Amino acid sequence: MSNYKELLDSARIPQHVAIIMDGNGRWAKARGQHRSMGHQAGVVTVNEITTAACNLGVKYLTLYTFSTENWNRPADEVAALMGLIMTELKEELFMKNNVRFRYIGDFDRLPENVQQLMRNLEEQTAQNDKMTLVIAISYSSRWELTHAAQQIAKQIKEGTLNPEDIDENCFSQQLSTNFMPDPELLIRTGGELRLSNYLLWQCAYSELYFCDTFWPDFKEEDFCKAIYDYQQRERRFGKTSEQVAKP
Repeated sequence: MSNYKELLDSARIPQHVAIIMDGNGRWAKARGQHRSMGHQAGVVTVNEITTAACNLGVKYLTLYTFSTENWNRPADEVAALMGLIMTELKEELFMKNNVRFRYIGDFDRLPENVQQLMRNLEEQTAQNDKMTLVIAISYSSRWELTHAAQQIAKQIKEGTLNPEDIDENCFSQQLSTNFMPDPELLIRTGGELRLSNYLLWQCAYSELYFCDTFWPDFKEEDFCKAIYDYQQRERRFGKTSEQVAKP
């Protein structure tokens, strides 16, 4: 069995890794447990992968924690998820690893105590600079793109932006991810093969990695395997292999 951590090229660690943490509920169901137990087990994985990413030199780790569509889940499951955020999202994880905390999403829909926790964490960790952990909560790309279009329309109406000045960079600056680079690698656990309304603009040229492992069982070695797989790929961005190979 390969030790993928030892096989990694430290000079080619992706700067930004995004993850769709899928499979918590199915992990719990397979064990005859309530879905909330899967989410609790998933928190342990969040801590392990955050530490692993930080130690490898990843600069941004974005975790799809709760989508705008997840508000349609049973009320007890939503309440359990919000409760987990309150009890498990702790300052200690960020401070001991020198990790900064940021969040993206439709923040106003969150309970006030969750909003306050996130504001406090963002402020308390603002000076940490080894890695930034970004929680995508109450987030979806369609929400984000709609909100960006509304902001641009507002600026045009106010006369602070000319329509002919709208380009990719202008639009990107209106997105909630405007403080970080696009992901080089997107990982999805749990066996599903879709993006689920996650970072659609930002992942235009991301390398995609899917695995069957449920999120609670996704360990550091699995994370290193995903990065190793990424390092074996040729990223062409529309060019030919010959063009990419030129110094």
